[in-house]
Amino acid sequence: MTAPEADLSGWTAEPFSAAGFTYDVYRKGQGPGVVLIPEMPGLHPGVLALGNHLVDNGFTVAAPSLFGTPGAAAMRPGMVPVLLRGCVAREFAAFATNADRPVAHYLRALARDLNEKTPGKGVGVIGQCFTGGFALAAAVEASVLAPVLSQPSLPLPLTPKQRRDPGLSEAELRIVEQRAAAEGLCAMGLRFSEDPLVPAERFKTLKARLGDAFEVIEIDSGKGNQHGFSKTAHSVLTDQVREVDGHPAYEARKRVVEFLTERLT
Repeated sequence: MTAPEADLSGWTAEPFSAAGFTYDVYRKGQGPGVVLIPEMPGLHPGVLALGNHLVDNGFTVAAPSLFGTPGAAAMRPGMVPVLLRGCVAREFAAFATNADRPVAHYLRALARDLNEKTPGKGVGVIGQCFTGGFALAAAVEASVLAPVLSQPSLPLPLTPKQRRDPGLSEAELRIVEQRAAAEGLCAMGLRFSEDPLVPAERFKTLKARLGDAFEVIEIDSGKGNQHGFSKTAHSVLTDQVREVDGHPAYEARKRVVEFLTERLT
């Protein structure tokens, strides 16, 4: 059995401009809004399948194409230039600690726009891999009620300071803390236990700052684990999902849908 995949069928795309950036945003569905930020190297078939799953569960999905070619396979010769561009692009600040990343301002504007166009109490934001931490940075925006950080990999964890960094600026994190205390904002984080790109120290930082407002799902990928995950298992909600009850990534995806439903409806 392989991970679910999908193509661009049924998705409509329009450019959306904010904070000095313009990206095509792919939209689909009806119901409360969810901004689905793609993982590297873009809106590949696994990300589109996740989007379709959210649509099938009653959400309107807006997926900005921040990099790569929408619909193209994740593993392809052209992915290396996409990765390299992401590492040097100013809007992503891939190596910076305590960073107020420019793309977060764009995503907050997209969340506001989606909230205005959809029913529900607010919107969710799912970030993955390179964009995982952007979901929490987006929660500076009041309409974001359900940020989900799936394997948040920035800043790239090359030094102890980078490993501890939560993936957003101190000023942004303070606002999220305040929202958690005053409004009951909650966030969710997902990672594989041995994932070298998503250090445990990052989740410890977030847990220390947000406490019970940060729900953690950590899937065992250590040696001899029951489900045979490798030590390099990374993408919790896409390429590691097998649609079988009891499979940890499948159950994690179920919990994400529950979390979005609880917070937005």
